[in-house]
Amino acid sequence: MPRSTPTPTAASARRLTVAVLGPSRFPVAEPYVGGLESFVGGLVEALRARGHRVLLFAAAGSTGAQPEVLAGGGWEPDELSRQDPSMPAAAFLREHQAHLAVLNALRTTYAGEVDVVHNNSLHHLPLTLATTLPFPTVTTLHTPPTPWLTAALAAGGSSHAFTAVSRFTARQWAPWVSSADVVHNGVDPARWSLGPGGGGLLWFGRLVPEKAPHLAMDAAARAGHHLDLVGPALDEEYFATQIAPRLGRDATWHGHLGGRDLAAAVGRAAAVLVTPVWDEPFGLVAAEAAMCGTPVVAFDRGGISEVLRSNVGDPAGVVVRADDVAAMAAAVPAALALDRAAVRAAALSHLSAQTMVTRYETVLRAAAAGVPVGLPGRSVTAVQDRVAAS
Repeated sequence: MPRSTPTPTAASARRLTVAVLGPSRFPVAEPYVGGLESFVGGLVEALRARGHRVLLFAAAGSTGAQPEVLAGGGWEPDELSRQDPSMPAAAFLREHQAHLAVLNALRTTYAGEVDVVHNNSLHHLPLTLATTLPFPTVTTLHTPPTPWLTAALAAGGSSHAFTAVSRFTARQWAPWVSSADVVHNGVDPARWSLGPGGGGLLWFGRLVPEKAPHLAMDAAARAGHHLDLVGPALDEEYFATQIAPRLGRDATWHGHLGGRDLAAAVGRAAAVLVTPVWDEPFGLVAAEAAMCGTPVVAFDRGGISEVLRSNVGDPAGVVVRADDVAAMAAAVPAALALDRAAVRAAALSHLSAQTMVTRYETVLRAAAAGVPVGLPGRSVTAVQDRVAAS
């Protein structure tokens, strides 16, 4: 459990103006396409509820965002450029120009308004140009290291502070980021309320190869249970070859749900299967399910064991060997035997949105105040003390 937060002074409790750089591929809007969009939307809403002014810059169509967008911002190459065979793809250039436009607006239009930037973009420019901004930047590492971002850091890109969504992700980034405070993603207990269970097994998320819902379908069938699938089918070929042939008596796809409809579906499920075949940095669907009291059976990938904590006394589910469909099927009875109230309590103990937002609030305040963050041996609580004293 996190330690209690010191009583804030008037200085440390002042309202911040935070410029949040969100994702540029999909809008931050319900129904969320993925975990990054859901994270950014929830954090922005929670910071605003705490009285902070949040300027959201994200993909076109994002809810409550600034007019400047991080992709599809209206820039188009001229006709002569289109004829140049060496020109990169137009979509690449649109995204590049959109990020440049937003960063330029932060340097000019918003220069006297912003206290700190929270960078959740997966683009290299916010890291590359962070030192050109007139205010500090906090960067959250949501993904494994990619050449897109590591090259920016190797070339001198920087951030006042880094956070990572799991210890696993922080370790992956260690060659480029010497220290990152781990702040696990949080889930709103009011939105993801304790559900009654009693339904079948459920898989939810983006229906794409790296999430491997087809393996969940195989595991559920092997365990003798019907599987409901919820989420957007973003890869038509994968859906046609791996998902559609498995639908029928043993599995049903319900399309893309969001908001209360999705939370209700998760709360009705007897258990949720989580089947990534890549190293998920966190595994937000597992946290959302656990907050509903719905036990999880998950492949041991990336940060998932930090979410479910199956090796401690208050597990929210069962973690099995990565890619092992037989092990997942065999673990279903153990998951179904877990007490739903206990699963919910486990999630509340370390996965609540309130805890997450408090930790981000501390890091953002520290950066805005010029207090070092992310130094070896420095806990978030120690930073809280420094900010309160500043």
